[in-house]
Amino acid sequence: MKSVIEQLANYKSVHLNKNNIKSHIVGVPMIIWSIALLLNMFSFEVTIFGHEMVIGLAIVAALVVLLYYFALHVPLALMIALLFGPLVISTQLVVDMGQPVLIALGVFFIGWVIQFIGHAYERAKPAFIDDINQLLIGPLFLIAELYFALGLNKEMADEVHQKAVEKRKLFEQAKAV
Repeated sequence: MKSVIEQLANYKSVHLNKNNIKSHIVGVPMIIWSIALLLNMFSFEVTIFGHEMVIGLAIVAALVVLLYYFALHVPLALMIALLFGPLVISTQLVVDMGQPVLIALGVFFIGWVIQFIGHAYERAKPAFIDDINQLLIGPLFLIAELYFALGLNKEMADEVHQKAVEKRKLFEQAKAV
């Protein structure tokens, strides 16, 4: 498994433009929310400590992805759970409102349009084109950007940025050939 620094640097190498990052701040949560909405259309009952609960498939998927994030970096995983957890849980409220598929597909489409507009500013293809795992790194990247903006782990921020710039230079050189 690649380190968190390697993963974030790969992602950041095609997300250096501020407008692209801003588009991802809007688009990525929209995409996550829409996928969670679709997943939460499928649920099952469980009994936990004698209490019956309905659990949506989005919660299960989110917990699996969260385990991956914990394996990469505990503080970022905690932060993503805190910030994206309510986003995923909120979709359970929409499932019962009617037309969840149409809502999810509309939000999903708009989220991707916003993403691709950002990449037009960047003049670089999305990271997942070369590495499908980067779809999981997008949310972690946003949290890492916030984490670094808060002044946390400056050494890690500098290392990610330096590696990203190096990777971008190689990408640009290969594109020019």
